[in-house]
Amino acid sequence: MAFSLNKVMLIGNLGADAEHRVTTNDVSVTTFSLATTYSYKGRDGNWVDETTWHNIVAYRLSDYIKDNLKKGKKFYVEGRIKKRSYEDKEGRTVYVTEIVAERMFPLDSQAGGATTEGFTSEPSSPDASDGNEDDLPF
Repeated sequence: MAFSLNKVMLIGNLGADAEHRVTTNDVSVTTFSLATTYSYKGRDGNWVDETTWHNIVAYRLSDYIKDNLKKGKKFYVEGRIKKRSYEDKEGRTVYVTEIVAERMFPLDSQAGGATTEGFTSEPSSPDASDGNEDDLPF
């Protein structure tokens, strides 16, 4: 088996309220766009903000997370990049790059602070560490 890594971590704001739907196989799918901004100094010495929009796809979200996926909200999203294509109504091939969310949680709450309630698509597992740090290779 070959080793590879496909991991993305983003912190950004939602560009619009999330869209929720259920597939014909009864799978809950939520999609939304997340804006991240990179700032750098331009040639003239002034700061320039460069915004990138990311298409996010999440499966099996809790009602709490669904209710908080509103325009302007700040979220942490961790996942993997997925590329796919489809044919549009005119027969043209459309290529899509999206982030499949594996973990996510809101970073702002009504009180203004971060919350610890979040989402993970992977089942939680007990800590693999037995507490013996002498076996670590570093």
